[in-house]
Amino acid sequence: MLFQVRFYYFLLVIVTFFSCKNVNQDKKITIGFSQCVSNDLWRQEMNKSMQIQADLFENVHLEIVDANSNSELQSKQIQQFIDKKVDVIIVSPWQSTPVTPVIQKAIDNGIPVLVVDRKTDKQTYTAYLGADNYQVGINAANFIASKTNKPTKIIEIRGLEGSSPAYERSIGFKDVIKATPNLEIVKIIDSDWEASSIKESFRKALNEIKDVDFVFAHNDRLAYGAWEVAQDLGLEKQLKIIGVDGLPGPNGGLDLVKKGVLIATILYPTGGDEALRLAVDLVAKKTHPINNILESTVVDFRNAAILESQFIRINQKINDINNLQTNINQLQKTYNSQNNLVKILLVFLVLIIALAVYSIYSILVIKNKNRLLRINNEKIIIQRNKIQQIAKEIREVNEARTNFFTGLSHEFKTPLTLIMSTAETLYEENINRKLNLGDHIPNIYKNSNRLLRLINQLLDFRKIEDKKFNINVVPTNINEFSKQIFNDFSSEAVRKNINYIFNSNCTETEVYIDRSLLDKVYFNLLSNALKFTPRKGEIKLDINCEGDSVVIKVSDSGIGIPSTDLDKVFKPFFQGSNNYQYSSGIGLNLSKQFIELHGGTIEIDINNGTVFTITLLKGKEHFPKEVISEIDTFPIKKVQIDYLELQTVNQNYIEEITTEKYSILVVEDNIDLNNFLIDRLSRRYKVYTSYGPDAIDLALEHVPDLVLSDVSLPGKSGFEICEILKKDLRTSHIPTIILTALGDQDSYIKGLDSGADMFISKPFSIKVLEHSIETLLYNRERLRYFYSNKLNNVEANNKFGEIEQVFIVEIKKNIDKNLDNSNFSVEDLAEKMNISRVQLYRKVKAILGISISEYIQDFRLEKSKELLETSKLSISEIAYSTGFSSPNYFSTSFKNKFGKTPKEFRK
Repeated sequence: MLFQVRFYYFLLVIVTFFSCKNVNQDKKITIGFSQCVSNDLWRQEMNKSMQIQADLFENVHLEIVDANSNSELQSKQIQQFIDKKVDVIIVSPWQSTPVTPVIQKAIDNGIPVLVVDRKTDKQTYTAYLGADNYQVGINAANFIASKTNKPTKIIEIRGLEGSSPAYERSIGFKDVIKATPNLEIVKIIDSDWEASSIKESFRKALNEIKDVDFVFAHNDRLAYGAWEVAQDLGLEKQLKIIGVDGLPGPNGGLDLVKKGVLIATILYPTGGDEALRLAVDLVAKKTHPINNILESTVVDFRNAAILESQFIRINQKINDINNLQTNINQLQKTYNSQNNLVKILLVFLVLIIALAVYSIYSILVIKNKNRLLRINNEKIIIQRNKIQQIAKEIREVNEARTNFFTGLSHEFKTPLTLIMSTAETLYEENINRKLNLGDHIPNIYKNSNRLLRLINQLLDFRKIEDKKFNINVVPTNINEFSKQIFNDFSSEAVRKNINYIFNSNCTETEVYIDRSLLDKVYFNLLSNALKFTPRKGEIKLDINCEGDSVVIKVSDSGIGIPSTDLDKVFKPFFQGSNNYQYSSGIGLNLSKQFIELHGGTIEIDINNGTVFTITLLKGKEHFPKEVISEIDTFPIKKVQIDYLELQTVNQNYIEEITTEKYSILVVEDNIDLNNFLIDRLSRRYKVYTSYGPDAIDLALEHVPDLVLSDVSLPGKSGFEICEILKKDLRTSHIPTIILTALGDQDSYIKGLDSGADMFISKPFSIKVLEHSIETLLYNRERLRYFYSNKLNNVEANNKFGEIEQVFIVEIKKNIDKNLDNSNFSVEDLAEKMNISRVQLYRKVKAILGISISEYIQDFRLEKSKELLETSKLSISEIAYSTGFSSPNYFSTSFKNKFGKTPKEFRK
């Protein structure tokens, strides 16, 4: 009977499996797309590419509607999509402001909204995809600037007023024009994106303004309309017209450039296929950037034909893909039907086998043995579960104790480093009879107190564990006691610009407490709040007298505690999963024990941060008589703040110094050690400082000569920072020293894997650190000397500085390919290297010690020298073949570098 029940249950599971699978396979994703207008070639191309991409997803249904240049109609269409409860909405706004409210409504209803091409007000959308319209304007202006060096008159024909592309293109265009001498916008004409809207105003402008040189139109249709007007007036050869879109096909931007109607067009990708893929990702809730920017570029007579042929080939491939997709769908249907048939046959086969087994089993089963077997199995399972539970508890205890001692060693080693380094500094200065004690004596005293507090915590924890802790309670004004300790932490709150608030309605209330224990509880909670609350955050201490009890709340707006960790917070040795700073892990456990010794409770909650709530009973009836004292034997006094008595960084150490000094970025979250390193290193180097989160940004901004980083930091660890900098082309050349309290072999290996050049364990000698810095900087100078003296002999297979080798070889190849092009500029080289001009300049300057323009000039001169020695070309031919604009300029440059004219050198 039991076997029959199991058999029918097995059959039910199989049927459910196949039915659920079919339901999941049939589930569709519905995407609604509101196109602002579809009567132009660019919009049609967007719709086409989006539909083709949708066809590649068998479970995607795309519905495209046309707003027909009407914002009110477009708002209604979006509302209809909301009513249909589509999975995602794509919108290309006709105007930004009118459709913003209905887009916000869709988001409020849980429907993600992807805005393409044009943005809405206040970035009201889930994601945006489109080209950088501001960059489009910059590209157009830069192209004009590259074509003229005389006073130039320009007419700008803008798109629809109120649309983000028109506004952003115009801003980018104007920013470059204003910064470029001799360029002037003499007239701005507004349009509705169609050529018919500007012909009369453009004709009037040409009649009023003479000698117009360039026209920048915000799309190719406007540009073509402007050309037709210029042709009627006989000015088509005088005017140089630039458009935007760069579409293929008759009268598309590429066709107009090929015909010579336009001098150039800015390629503005439609992004239809990217939009469809991003919409599918939004439904799947995949991680994505809010702003997804498509690349744009300038198209002129040199690359128009190439781009058009590429578009033709792409369209051919798309047609081939569609045909293949149709075939695949047909084959998929055939496969599914055959697959289902095979599965049904397999199910019947399994059923037949199961029935046969059941028949044999029913004959052979003996009731008594089955019962004994069941009993034995249950005993084994119980024993196994007990063993597993014991093993789990042992693992957790061992792991907690390991983390405890690891964190404790880190806690001890940082103050030991400061004490030892400060003592070393005092010893050196005493020998040289140039005592400058400064913060050294306070550092020793402060970190000695810190070590004492850590040791006292260990002793308290041991007493609690052995249940030998005694308390002595006295009547205490809870308001005065709490405010005194609260104020002791105010200097640290001011330093971090934290809103530090104390509230109390218990000004005259006395509570029986052990002041030394409650002092430790306050210290632990307030120090944790200050440690994990970011700058400009908030920390509050609220005291409320409610009936027979006093409720104390310590709340902060810090990183909080994950909800999965709440039940473990008060356990010994526990460290939160989002806490990347080493700690002993017994502070909160001791706090809970101390509060319970008072007959009170402590609870934790999360609400935009962390909230600790302490409840203490009024009166003394809940204490044994032997622990109560009416005499004040422990007066309220100032608590020792040790490592929280932080001071702001002495700005005199970071003042601007001469450029001959090397620069060092110090990344250390312990402010005492940070100040000490700045004090020592700023005597010889220019020092930048970071406490962790902004280290990578500072490295990219300043490109220092060396990075000195601790391992344990808030956010990314020192290993992660080092690895990111070493993999970034802009900072890969910077040597890195890692400081850590972790001295095990695995940590050394991890440091080397991250790309660190040196690994120094705490506590360390400051003289060893300074010597290590000198050694790394000396080796970097040797590397720079190697490169600068072998500009034309660097090979990629040389293993000395591999990333830099590849970088220099790539520069050399690009210059060599464009050697005879006198117009080949630093900007052109940066574009081919796929980095910005500023990044290229800084990288080359750091590696070679010369600017990139000097490197290009030296490369040309070295090549010309080689041709003078080995070829029979004339001096003029050599000048032009190596990229010099004239033989005279070549001769002057050659003589400045080699001390002889080319003619004298050849003789």
